[in-house]
Amino acid sequence: MKRQLVYDLPTRLFHWIFAGLFLTAFIIAKTIDNDSGWFNFHSLAGLTLGFLVLLRIIWGFIGTQHARFTDFAMNPKDLIHYFKDIFSGQKTRWSGHNPASSWAAILMMFLALGLAVTGNLMTSSPNKESFEDIHELFANGFIVIVILHVSGIVLHSFRFKEMIALSMLDGKKDEVPVGQNIQKTKFGIGILFICFVVSFGLYLFKNYDTQTRSLQFFGTALQLGDSQSGESQKDD
Repeated sequence: MKRQLVYDLPTRLFHWIFAGLFLTAFIIAKTIDNDSGWFNFHSLAGLTLGFLVLLRIIWGFIGTQHARFTDFAMNPKDLIHYFKDIFSGQKTRWSGHNPASSWAAILMMFLALGLAVTGNLMTSSPNKESFEDIHELFANGFIVIVILHVSGIVLHSFRFKEMIALSMLDGKKDEVPVGQNIQKTKFGIGILFICFVVSFGLYLFKNYDTQTRSLQFFGTALQLGDSQSGESQKDD
């Protein structure tokens, strides 16, 4: 059977930009000394990630059939049945997100928002250490979900001989039941989606001062770290 379109362009763009932003934030946090003014670019990536999730939430209500949250298989019974199928080899067709992917997507979006919020509170709350602990917990939880998600994709692909990862590249799947495919990829909205994310990221980049480590965020000054000038004065 001919592969048919199930995922629109905005959904696919979200998937890859989401992954790229998290990896960027994670790698910066793990490889750059937190005394460096460049360290806080992981915060900028995190804020952009939070903005990206907000766009995805909107699209989850107004998007095409399989982009909508109502299409996600969130019933715990479906998740249990899916894992039973994995072990038995009996395959149940899911035109959109299967139960494991549905749960992974929702959990990762929740954790991404949590990371953005706690990252912001770490700079503005007097209880900085408490939010640092929560932030780290969210980050570690995110990594666990990512590992499980990727492992699940690999297991599904080998078990059922179906390269489901390709569906997030071209938006197509095999053996899609009648009426479960979508007709339009929403190319124009996809381009608009990219423009929104890039504009937000550029706004953060433009308004972040690496010397003072402060971010002018829509009229509010966020101190992302100790200023280098302040550190120099302490050293003197």
